[in-house]
Amino acid sequence: MAHKHMLRPVLAAGLLALALTGCSTVKGWFAGKDAEAKKAAEPAELVDFQPTAQPAKVWSTRIGDGERRIGTRQTPAVLDGRVFAAASENRVVALDLQTGKQVWEFKAPKDQALRLSGGPGAGEGLVVVGSLGGDVIALDAADGAERWRAKVTSEVIVAPLVAQGTVYVRSNDGRITALDAASGERRWFSEHELPPLTVRGNAPLTYAPGVLFSGNDDGTLSALSLQDGRVLWQQSIGTPDGRTELERMADVDSAPLIDGTMLFVSSFKNRTVAIDGPSGRPMWQSEYGGIGGLGVAASGLLVSSPAGTVYLLDKNNGAALWSQPALARRSLTGPVVQGDYAVVGDYDGYLHWLRLDNGELAARERVGGKAIKGQPVVVDGILLVQNVEGGLTAFRLD
Repeated sequence: MAHKHMLRPVLAAGLLALALTGCSTVKGWFAGKDAEAKKAAEPAELVDFQPTAQPAKVWSTRIGDGERRIGTRQTPAVLDGRVFAAASENRVVALDLQTGKQVWEFKAPKDQALRLSGGPGAGEGLVVVGSLGGDVIALDAADGAERWRAKVTSEVIVAPLVAQGTVYVRSNDGRITALDAASGERRWFSEHELPPLTVRGNAPLTYAPGVLFSGNDDGTLSALSLQDGRVLWQQSIGTPDGRTELERMADVDSAPLIDGTMLFVSSFKNRTVAIDGPSGRPMWQSEYGGIGGLGVAASGLLVSSPAGTVYLLDKNNGAALWSQPALARRSLTGPVVQGDYAVVGDYDGYLHWLRLDNGELAARERVGGKAIKGQPVVVDGILLVQNVEGGLTAFRLD
């Protein structure tokens, strides 16, 4: 009994010693785990490699205040050898594709505070932009003169589409409005119900003869009649399953891509689907997908996953021909093809060239320290990239 009574103070002293001298050790156990988890969630560090491609900067300019945190993934449009780009503070510029020299500038009065956010889109002699206030402004592609203005029901955060004498505007409330290209008068509108929670951004519209393709925030793709907006068919791309609204997000925010009679569509739910365009019949589906836009090459279909892995998919069955995980968690743009390379931008202003034959890193360039969110554009061998600060840069492969 005496021994037991003596044990209590000894045990208490031991526990006190552990509390005093070992608390940092206990904290270290949890701190170590927290540090590991934090590091695992951080963007992958860029690794050194031997470049096999030689991108050369052709020109660079700043068009004005960029989108910053608006989340619109702005990109330039190209038409007849001219590059059209919009800055958020009411400015649209036309630049020569080869030299970057300014051809014209449109600047709305400061008191109008348009906050340009959607586009521009270009076609049929027009350059069309949208605003956070639902304004749609059509400019003459030749000289930048304002042709007309219209109003839609919600903010416009994706480029309007100009096709067959009509301007098609997707607004953030799920509505598509068709405006007469000559006057801006409304021809028709189509509505699609939104889920409670969606990814910031909208899918650019794509068209084929007589048909308008629209990716929707509920994970579906709609084929609409160009003439009156009625739904011709609708197909599920990403199934909104899960317990919470966050888990159920399945947005189709990348432009449907047409290759012959095939239509390729990708979803936030890590799924890409190949569809027969005329009938709307699914041909295959792949477990690799994303929201940043698809790229197409003769060798396959390119996609960046939300986790930051770039894949080349077989166009016949959706199987992954290669994957490149070295850019994990770097918030990649959709891929685009330049020559024999796939190109993606990231959150830190870097462009990455990957070999199309095997996915190996081939070149890297930085275009400022700000994020690139919009999918790069390639026209006549020149790659154009716009960052969120309003910087616009052109690259050519030597």
